Amino acid sequence: MTVETADLRPNHRISRVIKGGWQLAGDHGEVRPADAIADMEAFLDAGITTFDCADIYKGVEEMIGHFIADVRKRRGAEVADRVMVHTKLVPDLGRLATIRPDEVEAIVDRSLKRLQIDRIPLVQFFWWDMTQGNPVEVLGVLKDCQAKGKIANLGTTNWDCPDMDRFIDAGLDVVSAQVQYSLLDRRPAATMAAWGQRRDVQILCYGTLAGGFLTDGWLGKPDPGFEFENRSLIKYRLVIDEFGPWDKFQELLRLLKSIGDRHGVALSTIATRWVLDQPQVAAAIVGARYARHLPKTLEVFGVTLDAADHAAISALLATAPGPQGPVYALEGDRSGRHGRIMKFNLNTNPNDQVHGAKAG
Repeated sequence: MTVETADLRPNHRISRVIKGGWQLAGDHGEVRPADAIADMEAFLDAGITTFDCADIYKGVEEMIGHFIADVRKRRGAEVADRVMVHTKLVPDLGRLATIRPDEVEAIVDRSLKRLQIDRIPLVQFFWWDMTQGNPVEVLGVLKDCQAKGKIANLGTTNWDCPDMDRFIDAGLDVVSAQVQYSLLDRRPAATMAAWGQRRDVQILCYGTLAGGFLTDGWLGKPDPGFEFENRSLIKYRLVIDEFGPWDKFQELLRLLKSIGDRHGVALSTIATRWVLDQPQVAAAIVGARYARHLPKTLEVFGVTLDAADHAAISALLATAPGPQGPVYALEGDRSGRHGRIMKFNLNTNPNDQVHGAKAG
């Protein structure tokens, strides 16, 4: 089965399914670093060449770095260089007003050391509050890092079009926008697709499976409410609440299951395929700690939704509007129920010593 690819820029080709790293950060259950690192090779060999992480995902950059270094040692630089790492740079909310340019570059340097590479293919920038500090100046530091060869390309995460316009108009080449996009949350479709085509910015989608809610495991299950130890499940249960009542969500799962059965694939495959079929979408990020679900992940490249499938999905979505407004507006409201569950200060001192992840 051939894995689809997309070009964000010349010499920046990505797999259209990206292996997400958030689930390896420790908030989603037990993480076995040695197993996670070993399983990354299965993704690479299957054609899932692109790995998403962040400086605030505890231990994840280090794990990917160990993987790259091990592949480089055993199989050579040509194989290791197939790994396309996308990381994020997320200064703490409490430091936005005071963070210095040298500290921003130190974060980049720290990611390079953790990842054990000479240049980061994509750094996705996020700034918690555009009214604090000088985000344009900070992005200018990242542009300087590009000129020094430390970063290949720049993207953003969780910003709507007007925010990104500020940076593009300032002369920065923004190649991608990572935003939440799924059957449950279609906010990027409102303006971002057409905007991205004009601005040459492609969409990278997270939350495509809503933290696992858009899978067979939740089909026919009663409403669990909002009490979860896993913060990701709380986040996406809130998204379902915006989508419609639990019964409407179950109606969506039943429809996806019927379409999946007709194509011989899982309902999660249909949910991912729908996102990949949307305008200006380059890739969907699918969270995976290990490789046991890799065959199911690869199903998406063997299925084509026909006109009847899309019509049936569109008819149901017309009855369930989902979250409204700009992308990340609900989550960006720190006093609202979506924003209150966020963690805003996870970036340690950028000048701290870099520690490797334990492999055992």
